[in-house]
Amino acid sequence: MRRNLLATAVLLGLALLQIGCSTARRGEALGMPVALGTPAEARGQQVFMQHCQQCHPGGAGGLGPALNDKPLPGFMIRLQVRNGLGAMPAFSERQIAPAELDDLIAYLKALRRAGRDA
Repeated sequence: MRRNLLATAVLLGLALLQIGCSTARRGEALGMPVALGTPAEARGQQVFMQHCQQCHPGGAGGLGPALNDKPLPGFMIRLQVRNGLGAMPAFSERQIAPAELDDLIAYLKALRRAGRDA
């Protein structure tokens, strides 16, 4: 059981490393504003602007990789935000509360949808 857990953790770490080390300029900023359909997405946009915008401008690649073209499920985004990877810092629950992280994930999914529709 412990070996399976360790193997899973190693594979997850390798997957995150691949995502975190991908080309930083892989996406483009969205040319039009993102249509926010829910209050959670609007709150998530505020969290994004406060904590993410400077490295991932408009969801595109900047100092960090693009976010608007990553098909990561919510739990992987949560893991990345909480643990960081490479140059990305980890954000504690004091910095981004659990409810704020849920809203941020909703906003990132809205960015992804807008990128597909563009």
